[in-house]
Amino acid sequence: MTRPHAREIHTAAEFDAAVIHGSLLGYRIQSVDLTDHTFALLSASTTGAVFLGCAMQPEAAAKVRADGALVFPPVPDLPFDPYRARLYSPHELFEGVRDEGYEATPDARAYDWFQRTKADGDVFASMLRSIHDDAISDALDELLGGSGVVGVMGGHAMGRGTDAYAGAARLGRSLARTGLTVATGGGPGAMEAANLGAYTAPLADAVLDEALELLAKAPSFTPSVTEWARAAFEVRARWPKGGDSVGIPTWFYGHEPPNPFAGHIAKYFANATREDGLLARCTAGVVFLPGAAGTVQEIFDNTTPNYYESRGEPTPMVLVNRAHWTERLPAWPLLQALAANRPMAARIALVDSIDEAPEALRRL
Repeated sequence: MTRPHAREIHTAAEFDAAVIHGSLLGYRIQSVDLTDHTFALLSASTTGAVFLGCAMQPEAAAKVRADGALVFPPVPDLPFDPYRARLYSPHELFEGVRDEGYEATPDARAYDWFQRTKADGDVFASMLRSIHDDAISDALDELLGGSGVVGVMGGHAMGRGTDAYAGAARLGRSLARTGLTVATGGGPGAMEAANLGAYTAPLADAVLDEALELLAKAPSFTPSVTEWARAAFEVRARWPKGGDSVGIPTWFYGHEPPNPFAGHIAKYFANATREDGLLARCTAGVVFLPGAAGTVQEIFDNTTPNYYESRGEPTPMVLVNRAHWTERLPAWPLLQALAANRPMAARIALVDSIDEAPEALRRL
């Protein structure tokens, strides 16, 4: 997709194309390694430019500061880049999982850093987390701008090898085949199943059935995230040309690893930012599968802007499994009561089975 901010520079090639004009006035250069671009930096005017986490040679850094550019230098010894210009990929977060296990991955190391610095109450670490999360939001907006995005929410406890997991995967596949971008909370269980379905959407129907069989040998991320992740990457390796979807997880829930089937992973430190951003971007509606406290929270986080129409017209909400949402966790009666006599009343639905959800979403 075309980025809406033409004066943002995210790659060395974009830097070369911009600097050839002799001035970087007004440009924001984001997390680009410029150590081999010293001559260009010394030659060009960098007045009014902003450099976010760009490595430079000392003489280049001194010159751009003297020009009046604003320079945020790279932060050493961090397990993540706070100024990153793109979302994560599964291979990036799980690097090393095949040979060394999950504990050695960038995902696990970032969580460990989060836990340690959160306990310290370090204001510098807090600032770095905020910068990182804002950069992730910016990258997410650039990826999804203009796309029809449908959310699939549900609990992390849904195990591979179950009928419910297979149903959630079929749902993700069905939604992706309509041309919508599937977005989930990015974790295991129902979220992984929906991302898996979107991944298999461009492939033959039989691929999903075979993938489900392979994944069933590691039904849960407990007791071993390593074995759970390795099974997923085995599926990706066998069928490498899967479709894209988005996962939006958080290090706040450190016991939940991100799932490897979302092609783009927007992982946040702040769960509140992540929750609101995920739901706000689901412009084509949200399907809520059975879940517990987290899914209930997401239902009513989505209800509030629909109730007040603070984001414009209400967006569709489809709750799946009548018994779950009317008896076990009776969110549906409260949702109906809130929607009564309001425009959102025409945008909510309760269905019995997961296979009814795509049609209900289309109808709404």
